[in-house]
Amino acid sequence: MRVLKSVFILLIALTYNLANAQYTEVINSNRPGVSKSAFAVGTNVAQAEFGAFTVNEKHTPLQYEVSGFGLDFSLRYGLLFEQLEISLDGVYQNDKITYNNASVPIENKRSNFRNFTLGAKYLVYDPYKNAEEAKPNIYSYHANRKFQWKSLIPAVSVYVGANFDTKNNPYTAPDVEGFSPKVMIATQNNFNGGWVFVMNLIKDRIGSDFSDFQYIFTLTHSFTPQWVVFGEAQGINSDFYADNIFRVGGAYLWTKDFQLDANIAFNTKDTPSVFNIAFGASYRLDFHKDKKIDNGNGNTGKFKKKRKNKKKKKKDDSDSEGN
Repeated sequence: MRVLKSVFILLIALTYNLANAQYTEVINSNRPGVSKSAFAVGTNVAQAEFGAFTVNEKHTPLQYEVSGFGLDFSLRYGLLFEQLEISLDGVYQNDKITYNNASVPIENKRSNFRNFTLGAKYLVYDPYKNAEEAKPNIYSYHANRKFQWKSLIPAVSVYVGANFDTKNNPYTAPDVEGFSPKVMIATQNNFNGGWVFVMNLIKDRIGSDFSDFQYIFTLTHSFTPQWVVFGEAQGINSDFYADNIFRVGGAYLWTKDFQLDANIAFNTKDTPSVFNIAFGASYRLDFHKDKKIDNGNGNTGKFKKKRKNKKKKKKDDSDSEGN
């Protein structure tokens, strides 16, 4: 019984320490959804998140179908500060569109990047930092799992990026070409019991006639240290394209630096209908090193050396008195 109690106390302590740092001992991936976490990967951490998905769309009123595949990636790196992260994100699609509104179906092949964006994200508010009052109760399992009202205060980060779109891109609006800004606010709530809620509010391709606004709500739940499930709702609103897309799926933590995931995406309309299946993985190269903490008492960590010198001086004094 004492052994079980010691293990429980150790797990609670580790969970508390990880919750109060940007860097985590296991990979912190934005997958399997498409939302962005409020937290960065940690300084000197290089992380790659990539996936492949099917494309299956059908527009009933306009009588066309789209089938094909796509690849998406996100390259993330923690730079200078624990709160700062730079990233390169892209979605490439290759498909065939078939128009069935004529006596003979017409097929066109298409391929291009749906988006290609370089950006930076910075954590501006972290409610879990220096939260001494949030220390775990090492004597009660249920006390640590009950709902806490303070968990409703989210971590908040801001993102600024630049899109690059080529001319005559079949996946963008007619006037979208070259560089355009993208901004986002990302929030994250970490609740007891392994629940995490992420919200993204996005204004994309600012300055064009077809600039769009998006929201993404993602709820994840880890029911074991390796397995996590999620549900997600994404809304897109612009004069060029509007939709509400839902995703469900899960992820498996293979090692502390490698994660596998899968999900399905669908909507509830026929202009067009969407049903995609995706598989992905995330991997990180971890070169993170914890910074030395200055506790304000002037201790530089060389107290052992000073103590040794003090003993040496005392010995020299004794020798002098003996002489």
